[in-house]
Amino acid sequence: MIRLVVSDVDGTLVRRDKSLSPQTIAAVHRLRAAEIPFTLISARPVSGVMPLVAPLGIDIPLAAFNGGILFRPDGSEIVAHPIDRAVVEGVFALAEELAVDRWVFASGQWYASADQGVHVEHERVASNQAPIVRTNFADLYDAADKVTFVSDERALLKALADRAVAAFGDRATIGQSQTYYLDVTDTAANKGDGVAALAQMLGIDLADVVVLGDMDNDVAMFDRAGLSVAMGQAPDAVKAKADWVSSTNQEDGVAHAIDAFILPKVQS
Repeated sequence: MIRLVVSDVDGTLVRRDKSLSPQTIAAVHRLRAAEIPFTLISARPVSGVMPLVAPLGIDIPLAAFNGGILFRPDGSEIVAHPIDRAVVEGVFALAEELAVDRWVFASGQWYASADQGVHVEHERVASNQAPIVRTNFADLYDAADKVTFVSDERALLKALADRAVAAFGDRATIGQSQTYYLDVTDTAANKGDGVAALAQMLGIDLADVVVLGDMDNDVAMFDRAGLSVAMGQAPDAVKAKADWVSSTNQEDGVAHAIDAFILPKVQS
Protein backbone atom coordinates (compact mmCIF):
# COMPACT_ATOMS: atom_id res chain seq x y z
CA MET A 1 0.00 0.00 0.00
CA ILE A 2 1.28 3.47 -0.88
CA ARG A 3 0.04 6.20 1.46
CA LEU A 4 2.73 8.90 1.13
CA VAL A 5 5.31 10.03 -1.45
CA VAL A 6 8.33 12.08 -0.37
CA SER A 7 10.75 13.62 -2.87
CA ASP A 8 14.18 15.15 -2.74
CA VAL A 9 14.39 18.50 -4.58
CA ASP A 10 17.70 19.28 -6.31
CA GLY A 11 18.72 16.64 -8.84
CA THR A 12 15.33 14.97 -8.43
CA LEU A 13 12.23 17.15 -8.46
CA VAL A 14 13.68 20.15 -10.29
CA ARG A 15 15.76 20.44 -13.45
CA ARG A 16 19.36 21.63 -13.59
CA ASP A 17 18.19 25.25 -13.81
CA LYS A 18 16.21 24.66 -10.56
CA SER A 19 12.87 24.95 -12.34
CA LEU A 20 9.79 22.78 -11.92
CA SER A 21 8.61 21.38 -15.25
CA PRO A 22 4.91 21.54 -16.15
CA GLN A 23 5.01 17.75 -16.56
CA THR A 24 6.22 17.25 -12.99
CA ILE A 25 3.64 19.66 -11.57
CA ALA A 26 0.86 17.87 -13.45
CA ALA A 27 2.06 14.44 -12.31
CA VAL A 28 2.12 15.51 -8.65
CA HIS A 29 -1.43 16.79 -9.00
CA ARG A 30 -2.48 13.46 -10.54
CA LEU A 31 -0.97 11.74 -7.53
CA ARG A 32 -2.84 14.01 -5.13
CA ALA A 33 -6.06 13.47 -7.10
CA ALA A 34 -5.56 9.77 -6.35
CA GLU A 35 -5.54 10.78 -2.64
CA ILE A 36 -1.83 10.09 -2.15
CA PRO A 37 -0.17 12.92 -0.17
CA PHE A 38 3.07 14.36 -1.58
CA THR A 39 5.76 16.29 0.27
CA LEU A 40 9.43 17.26 0.12
CA ILE A 41 12.63 16.66 2.05
CA SER A 42 15.61 18.71 0.97
CA ALA A 43 19.08 19.88 1.91
CA ARG A 44 17.74 23.36 1.12
CA PRO A 45 16.73 25.79 3.88
CA VAL A 46 13.06 26.50 4.51
CA SER A 47 13.26 29.61 2.33
CA GLY A 48 14.38 27.47 -0.61
CA VAL A 49 11.61 24.90 -0.26
CA MET A 50 8.75 27.37 0.22
CA PRO A 51 8.46 28.46 -3.47
CA LEU A 52 7.62 24.84 -4.40
CA VAL A 53 4.70 24.50 -1.98
CA ALA A 54 2.02 26.38 -3.92
CA PRO A 55 2.71 25.00 -7.42
CA LEU A 56 2.60 21.44 -6.08
CA GLY A 57 -0.36 22.03 -3.77
CA ILE A 58 1.49 20.68 -0.73
CA ASP A 59 -0.70 20.84 2.38
CA ILE A 60 1.21 18.63 4.82
CA PRO A 61 4.52 19.10 6.72
CA LEU A 62 7.82 19.32 4.82
CA ALA A 63 11.49 18.96 5.78
CA ALA A 64 14.46 21.27 5.19
CA PHE A 65 18.16 20.69 5.93
CA ASN A 66 17.68 16.94 5.31
CA GLY A 67 15.23 16.77 8.20
CA GLY A 68 16.99 19.28 10.44
CA ILE A 69 13.89 21.46 10.34
CA LEU A 70 10.32 20.19 9.94
CA PHE A 71 7.87 22.92 8.99
CA ARG A 72 4.31 23.60 7.90
CA PRO A 73 3.28 24.69 4.40
CA ASP A 74 2.99 28.28 5.65
CA GLY A 75 6.69 28.19 6.62
CA SER A 76 6.16 27.99 10.37
CA GLU A 77 8.61 25.75 12.19
CA ILE A 78 7.49 22.53 13.89
CA VAL A 79 10.85 21.29 15.20
CA ALA A 80 14.51 22.18 14.60
CA HIS A 81 17.79 20.36 15.26
CA PRO A 82 20.78 22.76 15.21
CA ILE A 83 24.31 21.35 15.08
CA ASP A 84 26.31 20.85 18.29
CA ARG A 85 28.59 23.89 18.69
CA ALA A 86 31.68 21.72 19.25
CA VAL A 87 31.07 20.01 15.91
CA VAL A 88 30.78 23.33 14.08
CA GLU A 89 34.02 24.56 15.64
CA GLY A 90 35.71 21.27 14.80
CA VAL A 91 34.77 21.10 11.12
CA PHE A 92 35.77 24.72 10.62
CA ALA A 93 39.16 23.87 12.16
CA LEU A 94 39.57 20.94 9.75
CA ALA A 95 38.86 23.22 6.78
CA GLU A 96 40.91 26.15 8.06
CA GLU A 97 43.79 25.89 5.57
CA LEU A 98 41.77 24.51 2.65
CA ALA A 99 40.66 26.35 -0.48
CA VAL A 100 36.95 25.80 0.11
CA ASP A 101 34.11 28.28 0.37
CA ARG A 102 32.28 28.25 3.67
CA TRP A 103 28.53 28.60 4.08
CA VAL A 104 26.57 28.67 7.33
CA PHE A 105 22.79 28.58 7.48
CA ALA A 106 21.51 29.94 10.78
CA SER A 107 18.33 31.65 12.03
CA GLY A 108 16.82 31.64 8.55
CA GLN A 109 19.82 33.38 6.94
CA TRP A 110 22.59 32.24 4.59
CA TYR A 111 26.09 33.42 5.50
CA ALA A 112 28.92 32.87 3.00
CA SER A 113 32.63 33.54 2.60
CA ALA A 114 32.06 34.81 -0.97
CA ASP A 115 29.14 36.11 -3.01
CA GLN A 116 30.48 35.22 -6.47
CA GLY A 117 30.74 31.96 -8.41
CA VAL A 118 28.50 29.48 -10.14
CA HIS A 119 27.58 27.63 -6.95
CA VAL A 120 26.68 30.88 -5.21
CA GLU A 121 24.41 31.78 -8.11
CA HIS A 122 22.75 28.37 -7.97
CA GLU A 123 22.30 28.68 -4.22
CA ARG A 124 20.69 32.10 -4.60
CA VAL A 125 17.94 30.29 -6.50
CA ALA A 126 17.91 27.13 -4.39
CA SER A 127 17.76 28.99 -1.06
CA ASN A 128 15.63 31.84 -2.41
CA GLN A 129 17.83 34.44 -0.74
CA ALA A 130 21.13 36.31 -1.12
CA PRO A 131 24.20 35.50 0.98
CA ILE A 132 25.46 37.67 3.81
CA VAL A 133 29.22 37.80 3.21
CA ARG A 134 31.65 37.53 6.10
CA THR A 135 35.06 36.08 6.89
CA ASN A 136 34.42 35.10 10.51
CA PHE A 137 31.58 32.75 11.46
CA ALA A 138 32.35 32.19 15.14
CA ASP A 139 29.28 34.04 16.43
CA LEU A 140 27.10 31.59 14.45
CA TYR A 141 28.51 28.40 15.93
CA ASP A 142 25.68 28.13 18.49
CA ALA A 143 22.90 28.61 15.93
CA ALA A 144 24.05 26.73 12.82
CA ASP A 145 21.40 24.55 11.18
CA LYS A 146 23.73 23.55 8.34
CA VAL A 147 27.36 24.10 7.42
CA THR A 148 28.40 23.58 3.81
CA PHE A 149 31.90 23.50 2.38
CA VAL A 150 32.02 24.17 -1.36
CA SER A 151 34.70 23.17 -3.86
CA ASP A 152 35.00 21.82 -7.40
CA GLU A 153 38.15 19.97 -6.35
CA ARG A 154 36.48 16.62 -5.81
CA ALA A 155 39.49 14.91 -4.21
CA LEU A 156 39.99 17.78 -1.77
CA LEU A 157 36.35 17.80 -0.71
CA LYS A 158 36.23 14.01 -0.43
CA ALA A 159 39.32 14.06 1.77
CA LEU A 160 37.73 16.72 3.98
CA ALA A 161 34.56 14.64 4.17
CA ASP A 162 36.53 11.58 5.25
CA ARG A 163 38.37 13.54 7.96
CA ALA A 164 35.15 15.14 9.20
CA VAL A 165 33.34 11.80 9.38
CA ALA A 166 36.28 10.23 11.24
CA ALA A 167 36.32 13.06 13.78
CA PHE A 168 32.63 13.88 14.18
CA GLY A 169 30.61 11.19 12.39
CA ASP A 170 29.06 10.01 15.66
CA ARG A 171 27.94 13.56 16.57
CA ALA A 172 26.68 14.91 13.26
CA THR A 173 25.34 13.93 9.86
CA ILE A 174 28.16 14.55 7.38
CA GLY A 175 27.86 13.84 3.66
CA GLN A 176 27.92 15.21 0.15
CA SER A 177 24.58 16.38 -1.26
CA GLN A 178 26.45 17.07 -4.52
CA THR A 179 30.01 16.31 -5.61
CA TYR A 180 30.88 19.95 -4.88
CA TYR A 181 28.96 20.32 -1.57
CA LEU A 182 29.92 18.82 1.78
CA ASP A 183 27.06 19.28 4.25
CA VAL A 184 27.19 19.06 8.02
CA THR A 185 23.95 18.87 9.99
CA ASP A 186 22.77 17.50 13.33
CA THR A 187 22.58 13.74 13.86
CA ALA A 188 18.78 13.95 13.59
CA ALA A 189 19.10 15.92 10.35
CA ASN A 190 19.38 13.02 7.95
CA LYS A 191 16.83 11.95 5.38
CA GLY A 192 16.18 8.61 7.03
CA ASP A 193 15.11 10.15 10.32
CA GLY A 194 13.48 13.05 8.45
CA VAL A 195 11.20 10.80 6.42
CA ALA A 196 10.41 8.77 9.53
CA ALA A 197 9.41 11.96 11.37
CA LEU A 198 7.19 13.12 8.49
CA ALA A 199 5.48 9.74 8.31
CA GLN A 200 4.95 9.65 12.07
CA MET A 201 3.34 13.11 12.02
CA LEU A 202 0.88 11.86 9.42
CA GLY A 203 0.24 8.53 11.16
CA ILE A 204 1.67 6.58 8.22
CA ASP A 205 3.83 3.46 8.47
CA LEU A 206 7.22 3.78 6.79
CA ALA A 207 6.45 0.62 4.84
CA ASP A 208 3.73 2.62 3.04
CA VAL A 209 6.06 5.46 2.00
CA VAL A 210 7.72 5.93 -1.41
CA VAL A 211 10.80 8.16 -1.57
CA LEU A 212 12.58 9.66 -4.59
CA GLY A 213 16.18 10.88 -4.73
CA ASP A 214 19.46 10.99 -6.59
CA MET A 215 22.47 11.34 -4.28
CA ASP A 216 24.32 9.68 -1.42
CA ASN A 217 22.39 11.67 1.20
CA ASP A 218 19.16 10.12 -0.14
CA VAL A 219 20.27 6.55 0.61
CA ALA A 220 19.34 6.95 4.29
CA MET A 221 15.68 7.37 3.30
CA PHE A 222 15.93 4.62 0.65
CA ASP A 223 16.91 2.29 3.50
CA ARG A 224 13.95 3.31 5.69
CA ALA A 225 11.03 3.68 3.28
CA GLY A 226 8.91 0.90 1.84
CA LEU A 227 9.85 1.73 -1.77
CA SER A 228 12.51 3.96 -3.28
CA VAL A 229 13.14 5.51 -6.70
CA ALA A 230 16.48 6.81 -7.97
CA MET A 231 16.79 9.28 -10.80
CA GLY A 232 18.42 8.06 -13.99
CA GLN A 233 21.53 10.22 -13.60
CA ALA A 234 22.18 9.07 -10.01
CA PRO A 235 25.53 7.40 -9.24
CA ASP A 236 25.47 3.65 -9.73
CA ALA A 237 25.89 3.07 -6.00
CA VAL A 238 22.72 5.09 -5.31
CA LYS A 239 20.76 3.36 -8.06
CA ALA A 240 21.79 0.01 -6.63
CA LYS A 241 20.07 0.93 -3.36
CA ALA A 242 16.75 1.84 -5.04
CA ASP A 243 13.82 -0.41 -5.85
CA TRP A 244 13.18 1.44 -9.13
CA VAL A 245 15.24 3.65 -11.41
CA SER A 246 13.44 6.42 -13.30
CA SER A 247 14.54 8.77 -16.06
CA THR A 248 16.84 11.70 -15.23
CA ASN A 249 15.67 14.87 -13.53
CA GLN A 250 16.15 16.65 -16.87
CA GLU A 251 13.71 14.13 -18.36
CA ASP A 252 11.05 14.62 -15.67
CA GLY A 253 12.15 11.65 -13.59
CA VAL A 254 9.65 12.35 -10.80
CA ALA A 255 6.77 12.57 -13.28
CA HIS A 256 7.87 9.34 -14.94
CA ALA A 257 8.11 7.59 -11.57
CA ILE A 258 4.63 8.75 -10.58
CA ASP A 259 3.04 7.65 -13.85
CA ALA A 260 5.05 4.48 -14.53
CA PHE A 261 5.63 3.09 -11.03
CA ILE A 262 3.53 4.72 -8.32
CA LEU A 263 0.06 5.35 -9.77
CA PRO A 264 -0.18 1.89 -11.38
CA LYS A 265 0.57 0.35 -7.99
CA VAL A 266 -1.99 2.60 -6.29
CA GLN A 267 -4.66 1.83 -8.86
CA SER A 268 -4.06 -1.92 -9.10
